[in-house]
Amino acid sequence: MSENILEDLFIKRSQQKKKTSPLNYKERLFVLTAEKLAYYDYDADKGKRKGLRGSVDVEKIKCVETVETEPNAPQERRFAFQVVYDEGPLYIFAKSENSRTEWITKLKELVRYNKDLMQKYHPCFWADGVWLCCQQEVKQAMGCKILDKNGYASRTRSTRKPLPPTPSEEKPSPSRRLPPQPESAAPSSSMTVIAEYDYTPMTAQDLELRTNEEYTILEKSDPNWWRARDKYGKEGYIPSNYVAEAESGLERFHWYCKNMNRSQAEQLLKSENKDGGFLVRDSSKAGKYTVSLFAKSGAETGGSCRHYNICTTPQGQFYLSEKHNFDTIPELINYHQHNAAGMVCRLKHIVSNRARPPSTAGLGYGVWEIDPHYLTFIKELGTGQFGVVKYGKWQGQHDVAIKMIKEGSMSEDDFIEEAKIMMKLRHENLVQLYGVCTKQRPIYIVTEFLANGCLLTYLKEGLIQHPTADQLLEMCKDVSEGMAYLESQQYIHRDLAARNCLVDANGTVKVTDFGLSRYVLDDEYTSSVGSKFPVRWSPPEVLLYSKFSSKSDIWAYGVLMWEVYTLGRLPYERLNNSEIVDQVSHGFRLYRPQLANERVYKIMTSCWHDKPDERPTFQDLVLIVQDLLYELQ
Repeated sequence: MSENILEDLFIKRSQQKKKTSPLNYKERLFVLTAEKLAYYDYDADKGKRKGLRGSVDVEKIKCVETVETEPNAPQERRFAFQVVYDEGPLYIFAKSENSRTEWITKLKELVRYNKDLMQKYHPCFWADGVWLCCQQEVKQAMGCKILDKNGYASRTRSTRKPLPPTPSEEKPSPSRRLPPQPESAAPSSSMTVIAEYDYTPMTAQDLELRTNEEYTILEKSDPNWWRARDKYGKEGYIPSNYVAEAESGLERFHWYCKNMNRSQAEQLLKSENKDGGFLVRDSSKAGKYTVSLFAKSGAETGGSCRHYNICTTPQGQFYLSEKHNFDTIPELINYHQHNAAGMVCRLKHIVSNRARPPSTAGLGYGVWEIDPHYLTFIKELGTGQFGVVKYGKWQGQHDVAIKMIKEGSMSEDDFIEEAKIMMKLRHENLVQLYGVCTKQRPIYIVTEFLANGCLLTYLKEGLIQHPTADQLLEMCKDVSEGMAYLESQQYIHRDLAARNCLVDANGTVKVTDFGLSRYVLDDEYTSSVGSKFPVRWSPPEVLLYSKFSSKSDIWAYGVLMWEVYTLGRLPYERLNNSEIVDQVSHGFRLYRPQLANERVYKIMTSCWHDKPDERPTFQDLVLIVQDLLYELQ
């Protein structure tokens, strides 16, 4: 058995796994070894340890920090600290400041090389379904206070973004959503960034970017547009997702392809068709990386792709082959560019997706009202709930989609106000709103254009040939990550379905039309009786009481997963709307699709609990799908 490092009697708070579960505080004997933090019943009269009540593997601990004392807390609960792992925070109350400091110091020493250490934490308690520090109502939401490299609170902005941004600390009223929380107006010290993409100024306030050149950030009051200075002293606004910090991060290396999944990597490598072509991408598990390599040697004619997860030693070094460890990933890549060392071949040719820059939040800094004279209409894409959608160009060069809003279909004034806020929402799995044209009728909504169109059509018409298990799951992962971001911003979609997701040229799925159903004036659509109402995607509380929430979006996500795994079949295809309302309200659920295994179907059914509180959050779903994808790879 491992030797005890520390042992002490502390008060433990219940973890309150459900919002309604009561809090309680009990004295436990805590024992720390190199492998586990365990706690036991304790017989004070006999001075003996009794039965084990719980334990946490040291290797699974993500954060160890103090917790701010609650107002009017009794003396025995003044020195709180938290141990955060997969199930959430374990709250422990030491008897003195010295005791708390000793335990935190020792725990931090033990976990410093753990794989999934957090970059942000919550300094206050989770209580009654809300974080007391930032008022977020999602238990798995990213923390609101940043940790520096030594694990202590810092105000320096982290460069890694594995989870959706932290929502605003101010709780919005039901009638008005808040834009994403802006960062500090001025960095604490000047920050140098390198441009990952060229950027041509779209307004007089913008600054040109040239790939691989350095820029100094002057102001970050808008999270999407930073004020910067180039090496010639010229100042202006740049899209924040076009640059990376100069001194850290993989973004400055051309072999790193951010936000690329396994099937997209294979498609890109095969299109290049170079023996030894490679790239490094984010693994399906947050914070992990994978080397994808194309080799023409082997049994498969035409070559094949191999995927190698970059592993980490207990000391924090990186390796692909256990005999060759490196302090950084760039050092690892450099070594394997000259030595195969266990791989099918060495890394010979960098393959990059840098030619495709990401979408910006608007067509230039501060632009949300778009002059229709700058729009060119090229072809009709289809007709949606609000009217005709066309593909076109802005200023003759930028691809855009233009929704021409049919008069009388939308509460236009309310939407125009909301559009200013919606434009600030930016995530790689949301269709970006660029702006609106409101000076004429019909009004236009101008958005990012996605070449592969609607996800439902993409599935039904076989635009993806013989999809593999991981390709289907990657589609679901894309949607879950976009929805987790909306969830973090207190946005409810209300009409999530495959028809309201689009697919870009790389096969990335993005959620569109979020929140627009609130502005529909069509009574047939807004009533659950009418055929236009999304009955097949709605949970019992919406069907019976029109009660929408993020949990009703979760139900719809389960149905969307079912659409993906049936390649676009109609949910409850043999039932009409009134039959669906009746049967779903009495426990009837969609069957398991043939392409979905039991674990995938279990994710779907977890979204279809009768009680909304028993459904997962989107952040839960992101982690579950990431883990399953990681196993497939």
